[in-house]
Amino acid sequence: MKSIRIRAGKERSLQRRHPWVFQGSVERGRADAGETVRVESAEGQFLCWAAYSPDSQIRLRAWSFDEAERIDAAFFQRRIAAAIAVRARLPIASDAVRLLHGEADGLPGLVVDRYGDTLVAQFGTAGTERWKQQLADQLLAATGLTRLYERSDASVRQLEGLEAQTGWLRGAGDTELVIREHAWQLSLDVAEGHKTGYYLDQRDNRKRFADTVRQYGCREVLNCFSYTGGFSVAALAGGASSVISVDSSGPALARANQHVALNGFDAARHQALDADVNHTLRAYLAEGRQFDAIVLDPPKFAPTAAHAERAARAYKDINRLGLKLLKPGGILFTFSCSGGIPPDLFHKIVAGAGLDAQCDGYILERVGAAPDHPQTIYFPEGEYLKGLLILKR
Repeated sequence: MKSIRIRAGKERSLQRRHPWVFQGSVERGRADAGETVRVESAEGQFLCWAAYSPDSQIRLRAWSFDEAERIDAAFFQRRIAAAIAVRARLPIASDAVRLLHGEADGLPGLVVDRYGDTLVAQFGTAGTERWKQQLADQLLAATGLTRLYERSDASVRQLEGLEAQTGWLRGAGDTELVIREHAWQLSLDVAEGHKTGYYLDQRDNRKRFADTVRQYGCREVLNCFSYTGGFSVAALAGGASSVISVDSSGPALARANQHVALNGFDAARHQALDADVNHTLRAYLAEGRQFDAIVLDPPKFAPTAAHAERAARAYKDINRLGLKLLKPGGILFTFSCSGGIPPDLFHKIVAGAGLDAQCDGYILERVGAAPDHPQTIYFPEGEYLKGLLILKR
């Protein structure tokens, strides 16, 4: 077993069970891509077993902090079984669920979603790539399924020196699927959809939106960055009489229209607008339009903290426009999925947007990802999705 020595003073994060070690913290030692190594302090004390990534700024990702544990097929089998057992206890109102959520489940770089009878996996790091074939077999054995589609095409693989890989890893068949979420049906294509095919992390927030639209009697709803219309279906289910879905993807909007029909709603209640969100918000403001409820669920503006300043301006601008377009007493569901924007900064950004819009609002609730996308106490970076539910005063 190869050893990696950490610089003096850099061992504290590992002692706090944080799973990452950056390149600058490594004093000496090398290994092959994805190889398991023994990580030691400057004094030679054991810190963790980790996967080595020679091309990544995150040079080491911890598998285990137990010196007696072996990193072998049985280790991964135990981690998979534990993660699936947790999901079995969660109140998930869907036949689509995140089974493995990377660092939170002790398997950095591995994301696995289940859509009915199909698994979709992302192997995002050198460590998971090295164990990919064994992991694929273990995932199918643990779930009793026979189909596993690989969506290892996230940008993080480039940082790991890995090429994108997609396609059936086990089994085969149609990549177009229909899932149940709460009382609704939603379709997706695991080969073409965002992430592993769909945004399961917003599952509970879509239900919150349906309930809020119903509770506050929201009639006219604007869903920005709507993708395939999950929040639009929720608004219609909540009794909205008019919903506008705005996105710059024609295929996503076409699927949003399909979702309206799939759930039995009148097509006349839904408008799919293929347009730039910022331009649309400004145009509606110039027209004097106002809405009872608005969703702002933009893409990741800040993938890392280095992008936070530029992203903050973008978040502030759309929230300023959204608040101005709300009727008094209207509801804003605003989100950031940027890991580089922590919750306190997001709140400050929205507060600045309120000042510029010359309005205030009550924060009804702070929300995050659905519970099958967990954050652990040792890994605060796992809190990527954060949202504020605001009632305009």
